[in-house]
Amino acid sequence: MINSQEYKVQYGKWDVIELPAEQRVNAIHAALLPTGKLLLIAGSGNDQQHFDAGTFETLLYDPATGQSRKIVTPSDLFCGGHAYLPDGKLLVAGGTQRYELLEGAVTHAAGAMRVKNEFPDAGRDFPKGTEFIAPDGRTYRATNAFTLPPAKKTNDRRGAVTVTASETTVWVESADVGPAGVTDQPAQYAIAGLEGPDADNMYGLAEGMTLEKQDFQGIADSYEFDPFTEEYVRVGDMAHKRWYPTLTGLPDGSVLSVSGLDGTGTILPGQNEIYDPATKTWTERPELFRYFPTYPALFQTARPDVLFYSGANAGYGPADQGRVPGLWDLSDNSFAPVPGMRDEALLETSGSAWAGPVQNQKMIVVGGGGVGESPLSTARIDVVDLNRPDPVFTAGPDLPEPVRYPNVVQLPDDDLLITGGSRDYRAKGNSHVLRAGLYDPDTNSLRAAADPTVGRDYHSAGVLLPNGQVMTLGGDPLFADKDDTKDGKFEQRLEIYTPPYLFHGPQPVISDAPGQVARGESMTVSSPDASRIAQARLIRPSAATHATDVEQRSIALDIDRRPDGTLGLAVPPEPTLVPPGYYMLFLVDGAGTPSVARWVHVA
Repeated sequence: MINSQEYKVQYGKWDVIELPAEQRVNAIHAALLPTGKLLLIAGSGNDQQHFDAGTFETLLYDPATGQSRKIVTPSDLFCGGHAYLPDGKLLVAGGTQRYELLEGAVTHAAGAMRVKNEFPDAGRDFPKGTEFIAPDGRTYRATNAFTLPPAKKTNDRRGAVTVTASETTVWVESADVGPAGVTDQPAQYAIAGLEGPDADNMYGLAEGMTLEKQDFQGIADSYEFDPFTEEYVRVGDMAHKRWYPTLTGLPDGSVLSVSGLDGTGTILPGQNEIYDPATKTWTERPELFRYFPTYPALFQTARPDVLFYSGANAGYGPADQGRVPGLWDLSDNSFAPVPGMRDEALLETSGSAWAGPVQNQKMIVVGGGGVGESPLSTARIDVVDLNRPDPVFTAGPDLPEPVRYPNVVQLPDDDLLITGGSRDYRAKGNSHVLRAGLYDPDTNSLRAAADPTVGRDYHSAGVLLPNGQVMTLGGDPLFADKDDTKDGKFEQRLEIYTPPYLFHGPQPVISDAPGQVARGESMTVSSPDASRIAQARLIRPSAATHATDVEQRSIALDIDRRPDGTLGLAVPPEPTLVPPGYYMLFLVDGAGTPSVARWVHVA
C-alpha cells in the first residue's frame, strides 16, 4: 500500500539509505552546504573509545550522487555549535575536552583550579600535566594545556598604578588514586617548576577536590568549514570553553555564542560572546550577560537587536532557571517573557521552527519532555505570533502521541514536516515514535504523513534538501530492547522523505537565475513554467543538531510577472529577515510542487 501512487500522493514516501561500512559515521551534526552536499560531523561521536584514541570524524555526503568521503577533523567537535557565515562557510565552535565520569567511576579526586598571574609584563603557556602543589604537599595535575595572560595594569588620573591579576581556570586531578586526593579545604597551590618572581606571581586557588560525578567538559576551539575547498580552517578561539552551545547568526553577519558547559563541566552562568567573520576573532560581551540552559533555541526576529528564545533546549541546567520563553533585547539586555505555553515544564528536547515565511513571525514549539532523564513528554504544539504587540502562545493541534526530540523541517510549500523522536528519555523502553505529520501554518492544522521506519531520538537531525526531499539522520538510544537490558547502538542509517508534493506532477523548472542578489533588489528568474508559479521562497539551509536548528528560515518573495515571461522576485530589504548568506531559491506551482532549488548568495 505504501508504494502505491494513491498513498504517496496523499502521504509521501520514506526510503532508507545505508552507506558503505567504511563511510558510516555517528552524525551528531548535519549541515547542508551551498554546494548541495551534507556535512555530517561526528567528532568522537559520543564514543569514549574514539575520544581516547583521538579518532574524530566528519563525513561529506552528496545526496544527489550518493558519493561520500571522510574529512580530516582537527578537534573533537562532538557537541559543539554551528552557524553559517555570509560567505557560505560554516562556523563550528566548541566541542569536547573530556567525557563525563559517573560517580563510582572517578578514580582520582579532581576539581577546578583557578590559576592567577599577578605579573603585568608577561604571561605564560603551561603544558598538560602541569603540577600544582598543595600546602600539605599533595600534587594535582592539569588535564589540559592552558595559557595564563599577563596581569592588567591601569593608571588612574593621579598616576597611581593598579595591577589586577589575570585568571584562567583549568581542571586538575590528584596524582594519588582514591580518597588520598580528596580535600574540602580551600587552599593556594604552588605551580611546580616555577622559581623566583614567577613562583610568587603565579599560583593556583581551589575550593576542594572530590570523587563526585564529573560532567562533560567543553573546548574553545573554533573553525570555519569551507564548502568549496572542503576543509576546516582554524580561527580564533572563543573566550570561553563551551560544550552544547548555541550559535545564532545576527543580521550583520556576526555570530552570537551562548551557553554551554565550560572546561570544568560547569554550565556557564551567562557569559556570551560574538564572532566577527572579518577579523575571525571572538569578543566577550559582558553587557549581554544572560543565562540559558544548554543548546537554547534562539532565533533572530524581524526586530533589530531582538532574539526570540522558544524555550526549547537540549539538556543541562536547573529546572527553575532559564526555561521561560521570551524576547531577548540585545540593545539593553532585557528579557520579556512570552506567556501561554502549555506544559511549560516539558520544554527540554522540544523542537521549534518558524511556521511559514519568516515575514509572518509565527513560530511553533513541538513536543518536549521533563528536565534531565525524566520519562515525561508532551504532544503539545503551541504557536506564537511575534508580530503582535504582546505575543502569547496559543494552542495548535496536538501530536498523535507525546514525543521528545522531534525534528521540525520547513518545506518550500510552507508546510512543516514533524517527524521522529521518542516518548521517553533517549527512547527508553523502546519508545521510538515512528510517525510523521505535516503542519499547515495557514490553517494551524496537522495531517498525517507516511510513517518513517528508522527511530530517531537524541543526537538526531532533519534537513531539507535542494530537490525538496528531507533527510533524517542520527539517533542515539540508551538501550536496544523494550526491557532496557541491552546497550543501544547509534543509528547510522539515513532515511529520506519524499513529500506528497513530489507525486503531484512534474516539478517546475528554473532555467536561469542569478547567483547573487542584494537585499531590497529584484532578481530576474526564467522558467518555462512561469505561468503556473504561485509562490517563490528563499530557504536558508539547515545546520542541525540535537533536533535543534536555529538556521532554517523561509522568506516569501513578491512575484512580478513580466511581459517577456520572466519572473521578477523581490528580496525583502530587512537584514533581520534576510541575514547575509546562501539560500535555496524554490519556485512553487499552484499544486504546491516545488522546483529543484537554485543556490543564491544574498550579499
